[in-house]
Amino acid sequence: MLVNNAGYGLRGAVEEVSEKDLRAQFDTNVFGMLAVTKAVLPLLRRQRSGHIVQMSSVAGVLAAVGGSAYAASKFAVEGLSEGLAAEVAHLGIRVTIVEPGPFRTDFGGRSIRWADAIGDYAQVMGPAKARLADLDAVEALGPATSFTGN
Repeated sequence: MLVNNAGYGLRGAVEEVSEKDLRAQFDTNVFGMLAVTKAVLPLLRRQRSGHIVQMSSVAGVLAAVGGSAYAASKFAVEGLSEGLAAEVAHLGIRVTIVEPGPFRTDFGGRSIRWADAIGDYAQVMGPAKARLADLDAVEALGPATSFTGN
């Protein structure tokens, strides 16, 4: 079994996110996941079994204000994983995509990097940044709580 869980969030309006930071986001969240997956696939093929778990995010299916770069990387994880699942099913290899939403972790703190702010975006980015900071380590959802969408 392989669990691809490395990643971090890059936050900021699209114009605020530098190309360098966007590439770093994709290097970690997409190309890192891809490299590890490709390293393990020969073993799984030989044994004709295995399970690959790809940690994505709810952002992989729905982008939010200030989360375009992170969402783009998670959309890529989703697409690669869906295609991979179809490619390896006949080999006895399963692929599962996990799409967590708000959960009691420190993701809103040390796992987030913010782009350099542009004043014209403060009206939308300020509240988005505050909401994420408020969630850090105190998300309403914990291991014993299920998400109902409300």
